[in-house]
Amino acid sequence: MTTGDQKDPAVAIAKEIGIMRMSASAFTQSELEAMRPDEMRRAICTCAVFARTTPEFKLKIVETLRESGETVAMTGDGVNDAPALKKADIGCAMGVSGTDVAKEASDIILTDDNFSTIVSAVEYGRTIYANIRRAVHFLISCNIGEIITMFAAIVLSLPTPLTAVQLLWVNLVTDSLPAAALGFEKPSAGIMRVKPVKKESNLFGLSDGLLIAFEGLMIGALSLAAYFIGDRLAGAAAADTMCFCVLSMSQLFHAYCMRSEAPLFRVGFFGNPMLIAALAVSTAVQLAVMLIPSLAAAFDVVPLSGELWTITVLLASVPLILGEVRKIIFRR
Repeated sequence: MTTGDQKDPAVAIAKEIGIMRMSASAFTQSELEAMRPDEMRRAICTCAVFARTTPEFKLKIVETLRESGETVAMTGDGVNDAPALKKADIGCAMGVSGTDVAKEASDIILTDDNFSTIVSAVEYGRTIYANIRRAVHFLISCNIGEIITMFAAIVLSLPTPLTAVQLLWVNLVTDSLPAAALGFEKPSAGIMRVKPVKKESNLFGLSDGLLIAFEGLMIGALSLAAYFIGDRLAGAAAADTMCFCVLSMSQLFHAYCMRSEAPLFRVGFFGNPMLIAALAVSTAVQLAVMLIPSLAAAFDVVPLSGELWTITVLLASVPLILGEVRKIIFRR
């Protein structure tokens, strides 16, 4: 809390609203300026209340905190707050009582002048960030699966299991629709208890990268397994068809698993209506390709027996089953 008011009323207000804890300190600008530079830096980084501060010193506080590696959010409404608002990582101005200068210098304007709106904005921002990660994670893992399928076929000197039309179909339908729908996932229950992400952090860490690679390898391996099973039981045409179906449908099951890092039975099975709709549409058009003769001819697929359909669905559901088991065992 930084204010130009006297120290005692500032501390009283800070205690009332929960900023000032028992062990926290409060300083005036003159007290801080009387310290040595290293002492002042330490005091600024641990102080809860700054009183009797000038606009220039508010700016110095922001600069010191940023130089110490902190991510700084600054709220203000007056002209004297503008320099600090501009320098902070996130400047929040009051929309009703704030001056035009403060609004111009800020990144966020609170149109209702309600500080609780900041909490809602943080939750909304974290949800957007989590959904972006979720969608990108899904797309990369699915594309790795497609690459593995084609690359392994080349290495093993197999006939090409997927045609160009089939690959295009997978990318347009079973990739794009679920990925877009994952962006509508609602905030998870504990999203506000998660530690903030540092500015220099990558979108994915090492563990995330390994998980993406594993999921891609799994999708590719399942598609190839479908190819070999189909070839052994019904010939080359059925093998290509099963490979195509497993690659497409496994991505749909994978998308459903991607909804949350918590097991689905805890977060609910129908919490994202857009994803349910996307999966339903993708499944319907995939079945249309398989069952309508003119479309089947265009996509070079053949009818499958009940036994082959059962094997196809079981293989395609593995990403969902293994994903849920992983969540239960390695729950963060």
